[in-house]
Amino acid sequence: MGDNKLKHFRESRLISKTTLARKADVSPITISRIERGLSCRPVTKRKILLALGVPVSDQYKIFSD
Repeated sequence: MGDNKLKHFRESRLISKTTLARKADVSPITISRIERGLSCRPVTKRKILLALGVPVSDQYKIFSD
C-alpha cells in the first residue's frame, strides 16, 4: 500500500508538498518518497507529524509501520 495515508491527509488539509516540507524542515523530495511508500527515519516521521499537528501517539493515522 505504501504511505498514501500521508498524501491523503496532506491533501485533505490542502497543504502542498512544498509547504509541508518547509514546515517539517525536510526536502519536498523526501515528502514525495514517503508518499510513494518508501521508508524514512523516525526523526523524519516526528518532524512531519509535528508539522501536521498530529501527536506522535497518533502516528498510525499517517504512517502504516
